[in-house]
Amino acid sequence: MTDRNKSKKAKRKIFIESTLVFFVAISPFIYKLYDYLPENPEATISFFGMTIDNNGFPDISTYAWFLMSKLVPLYLMIFWFLTSKNWWYHIILIPIAMYAFQIFEVIYSDDLYVDTENIWWLLPICMVIIPFVYLIRIKLYDRHVHGIDLEAMEAELHALKQKRLKQQNIEANKVELPKAELPKVDYRSLSEWIDQELSTAKLAQRLRNFQNSLKNWFL
Repeated sequence: MTDRNKSKKAKRKIFIESTLVFFVAISPFIYKLYDYLPENPEATISFFGMTIDNNGFPDISTYAWFLMSKLVPLYLMIFWFLTSKNWWYHIILIPIAMYAFQIFEVIYSDDLYVDTENIWWLLPICMVIIPFVYLIRIKLYDRHVHGIDLEAMEAELHALKQKRLKQQNIEANKVELPKAELPKVDYRSLSEWIDQELSTAKLAQRLRNFQNSLKNWFL
């Protein structure tokens, strides 16, 4: 049964990776789809029951060219984010958000101008992601370049703090309290905090909360 599960997982992984490779390979052709769309300003096309017009652009071909110049980099960035094993891969979320906001603006905004104020929408995302990535960078740099083990330092500080609390209780009561009665100190190391805050489950939960918030806005 274990071998069968491993085989299923391997097949699923190969299928997903093959799909990613396929879309990466055809990305230049997806981008060039605008060449096959009408350049008549009055023309419209139907796609899965939806009627698409020029949406304020000179023609549908120009509109598709603009969308493809955003959509293709967007899904390539998403593939990069999902497959990257570098410590800084969270920073890829910033260009992903930029392209997503640009597509959202051109499709749903009534403004006559595009790629104008969407940079301000990125500021909250940058304020969250950049400190996380910089914190990881500091930890790695201190450990591998300076030889500073932050986890060992934090453990030592925690032990000293517990020892000081124990000594204070002994001096106050003149007797040593049992270990079970010693005050507990909530402690979470920097590495534990990073692992918990940047874990896949944590990020997935935040993404679900964000999606639910978006649904509430548009409903």
